[in-house]
Amino acid sequence: MKWLAKIFTKRSNWSIPYFVFMLVFVVLPLVLIFIYAFQNNDGEFSFTNFTKFFSSPEDANTFVYSIGIAIITTLFCLLLGYPAAYILSNKSLCRSQVMVLLFILPMWINILVRTLATVALFDFIRVPLGQGALIFGMVYNFLPFMIYPIYNTMAKMDHSYIEAAQDLGANPVTVFRKVVIPLSMPGIMSGIMMVFMPTISTFAIAELLTMNTIKLFGTTIQENINNGMWNYGAVLSLIMLVFILAMEVFSDKKEETAGNEGGLI
Repeated sequence: MKWLAKIFTKRSNWSIPYFVFMLVFVVLPLVLIFIYAFQNNDGEFSFTNFTKFFSSPEDANTFVYSIGIAIITTLFCLLLGYPAAYILSNKSLCRSQVMVLLFILPMWINILVRTLATVALFDFIRVPLGQGALIFGMVYNFLPFMIYPIYNTMAKMDHSYIEAAQDLGANPVTVFRKVVIPLSMPGIMSGIMMVFMPTISTFAIAELLTMNTIKLFGTTIQENINNGMWNYGAVLSLIMLVFILAMEVFSDKKEETAGNEGGLI
């Protein structure tokens, strides 16, 4: 056991278990997805599954539909989350940290538990399940992920910029539009990605809130994997991964630009 004690004498070596965990449960699965995506059912190198996706109107339409649902959900979360984050970060409007806790508390509850509670609520008040229920459930589940990064950015905002704008004669609308929003843009972009990424890839929420009447792209991936179509499921997963990575790169560039520009009068 001396060799084990020697390894962990250095503080940096404490990261080894985390590194091994990430290697086995993150990197290795991604490598396997990449390998399976470029193989046919016989294990030979092939682009057959990519051709199958682009020649399949149903799967392509499902992908586009999932993007649309994700965009709508993200917009609703932004419209509801930004004012909430602004109120929570404004000490003159919100003096209690309890309110902040109440908004963040749903993040501690499992998403399936929240979704099942939503299904039970809709059943009790006789609301039919479908696309409207799906969007409501998405917004309900992911709204805290929009509020928290925006609130975190606004809470650390330098209010001297706002005071300077007011001293220069800017009205409240101008201050909010040209100072507050640009300064909070990093939080907005983080919130958008934190909502958009899980929304476009989810399948459990759609299954529960639509009774399997609406299929999202995540559901299509799940069905292919469950049916043993690993290669085609890997292609679908890879396509989604590339799309999300492209969105992440775009978000990082916008966030960097917003951080450099700051607020302007």
